[in-house]
Amino acid sequence: MNLQVGLDVKYDGVTDRIYTDRDHDLVDALRRRESTATECLVARYGERAYRLAARITGNEPDAEEVVQDAFWTVVRKIDSFRGESAFGSWLYRIVANAAYQKLRGRQSRRHDISLEEVLPLFDESGRHVGPVADWSPRVDDPGTQIELRMALTAAIGELPAAYRIVLVLRDVEGRSNGEIADALGLNVGVVKTRVHRARLFLRKRLGECMTTLEAAETLTAVAVN
Repeated sequence: MNLQVGLDVKYDGVTDRIYTDRDHDLVDALRRRESTATECLVARYGERAYRLAARITGNEPDAEEVVQDAFWTVVRKIDSFRGESAFGSWLYRIVANAAYQKLRGRQSRRHDISLEEVLPLFDESGRHVGPVADWSPRVDDPGTQIELRMALTAAIGELPAAYRIVLVLRDVEGRSNGEIADALGLNVGVVKTRVHRARLFLRKRLGECMTTLEAAETLTAVAVN
């Protein structure tokens, strides 16, 4: 399953270099502590920061808190921005980390699932122990699509924070493994492993959803006949 959007340190198709130039005035204003600088920051990046935070945390109140905390961090730490990457990329990492910490804090207050217990089973050769169902003939059905979207949303919500954030950044936001590793302070190998395992978990949950739908359809057909 792949939800990749695909971008390469870009925002809306514009490269880092262009955004570094465009944000030069904003960075200068923030460093000079101009009265309108924070307002300009919110106007320029507020919507995109909120979308990212909402995708990671999964709810609006947490996303709003994340954006507020992240922007406050940007204002306080603007002098630490050295321009080695685009300002937008630097801000993006701050938002992603703030959202990750919020998600971790929330999950630590409830029982966290063990991914080991719910991943599909494999043999020593790395093949699925059980048969892998082919859903392709059914995914064009509008009713099935609705059920799968609901199951997908629920499955993402079940993922532990460490797996959820890499999945969202990779398959929803379209970030590269290298960018994710840099943003979260991980090595690329760890990112790849977590993304792969998160995708396996989602596939299993969607498979369970399809099995349930097929069973329901069979019972309905039997009842009608």
